[in-house]
Amino acid sequence: MNDSSWGAPPRAGYWGPPDQGPVPAGPAYDGHEAQQTRPMPIVPDFPDAGRDAEDRNDGEDRNDRDRGSARPSGPLFRDETPQEPMHTPPPSAAPEPQKKRAGRDLRAAIGVGVGLGAVIVASLFIVKAVFVGVIAVAVVVGLWELTSRLEERKQIKAPLVPLAVGGAAMVVAGYVRGAEGAWVAMALTALAVLVWRMTEPPEGYLRDVTAGVFAAFYVPFLATFVAMMLAADDGPQRVLVFLVLTVVSDTGAYAVGWRFGKHKLAPRISPGKTREGLVGAVAFAMAAGALFMEFLIDDGTWWQGLVLGFAVAATATLGDLGESMIKRDLGIKDMGTLLPGHGGIMDRLDSLLPTAPVVWLLLVIFVGSG
Repeated sequence: MNDSSWGAPPRAGYWGPPDQGPVPAGPAYDGHEAQQTRPMPIVPDFPDAGRDAEDRNDGEDRNDRDRGSARPSGPLFRDETPQEPMHTPPPSAAPEPQKKRAGRDLRAAIGVGVGLGAVIVASLFIVKAVFVGVIAVAVVVGLWELTSRLEERKQIKAPLVPLAVGGAAMVVAGYVRGAEGAWVAMALTALAVLVWRMTEPPEGYLRDVTAGVFAAFYVPFLATFVAMMLAADDGPQRVLVFLVLTVVSDTGAYAVGWRFGKHKLAPRISPGKTREGLVGAVAFAMAAGALFMEFLIDDGTWWQGLVLGFAVAATATLGDLGESMIKRDLGIKDMGTLLPGHGGIMDRLDSLLPTAPVVWLLLVIFVGSG
């Protein structure tokens, strides 16, 4: 055997059996080349790398199995420490379910409600004309909120000046001249909106005047029926019945719906309203209506109060849903921020406005116009 084939030094880290000496590493190299050869690093063992997929079907997640087959079973570097498993809190430490909460600041809402009630009752039973002024102010502020939101969210410029002037005149005309005066004032207000808008460029004219006529009907015209109720001999009592029944209906809907509400009434319009809340509104309003018609309204009877209470609950709910539809279209939660805990004036008039003509009509049918 040629000695030159054994002349090269063995590869670093590789030796044959001790009794046979070094094992040949292939063709001979000279000493200089052998010294330039660097030893290969020691690669850690992968005990799971060659395991067949069928042998690893032990309930682990597929992604976990794939990741396990591609990493060593121990730390790769000396300063690497295995991560400790995350601590899972015991079931007793789980967070408690949140209690139902009202969507508004109840303290502020109650305080503002009591203050408004005091102003309304004082003006209602002292001088009728003062309460007519209260209605007119509420109408003007409501028109300002509505037209402002329309311009901000939809770029609809309903003329506020003719609406405000015509709305206040509409309330006064309804109190002085009744339904005839209210219709005439409504027609003149609509005409004023059409003419006022002509002073601006024609782009968007139809859109703006349509919104203006809608605002004139929705806010001041419906509010005029409150002034028409006030014009009767027992006008303050009629207005008080109208206001209290509407508030009782809203309160019954809130109380029953908050406590027992499970089935949504109109989830696409107002997710907070429930069928149970509607039942509460009807029950509360009918009970209050029977009491008020029997003891507060001259010539009124309890069964008329039941009918009146049912009608108030229905129209108040529809009015609330109607404004919720408007606010959803505008993408807002409240029409304003003037009343803490309530939103704006329009957020309080939403159920009152459509209820006013219904109460006026039923009272006229039951006990006359006074």
